[in-house]
Order: sequence, then C-alpha cells, then structure tokens
Amino acid sequence: MSEVKINPGDTFEIALKKFNRKVQQAGILAEARRRSHYESPQARRKRKAAAHQRKMRRFQRAS
Repeated sequence: MSEVKINPGDTFEIALKKFNRKVQQAGILAEARRRSHYESPQARRKRKAAAHQRKMRRFQRAS
C-alpha cells in the first residue's frame, strides 16, 4: 500500500502529484490493468518469454 506524507504547507495538487508518483513507482495501476481480465497460463508464459527475450536483447546490446 502506498503511503504519502503531506507537509503542512502542501496544496492538494502537490499531494495528488506525490500520490500519483508513488502509485506509478509501485506499479499498482499496471498490475490492476493486467489483472482486470483473465490471462490463460499459455498467454502468461508467452508474455514472460517475450519479456525475457527483450531483456536479453537489451543486455547483449549493452555489452
């Protein structure tokens, strides 16, 4: 759960911006979108394999 400390002089807009940044960094919205529809085990494996290939390609380019 994301928690935001608000300073006494902060406006609502500043507090909202801090909250949005925290939620984005925690990946809460991305996970909620991913879980909003059922993903079959085959689709999950396919997505993870594609992510792994992208990561390996990026790693090889950097080396």
